[in-house]
Amino acid sequence: MIDGKKLYALDISSARFAKACGGNTHPDGESCVTLARIGDDAWALGDSKHPDRTPLRFTTAELDAAGINPAAFGLT
Repeated sequence: MIDGKKLYALDISSARFAKACGGNTHPDGESCVTLARIGDDAWALGDSKHPDRTPLRFTTAELDAAGINPAAFGLT
């Protein structure tokens, strides 16, 4: 498994984020998150309402543990 330092060292400048919405409704509209594969075992998770914020980084195992399925974003 890739460690946190290596996750945050990955360049995400050309990452292609996909958006999934649902769950709790935000006062400004639907709650949505963005997800991009940034490596073999690395993902970047962002907030569509705050695209200026740095996305968080996770391994595939961490996404699984959080119940986040990349397939829901159309990603594999």
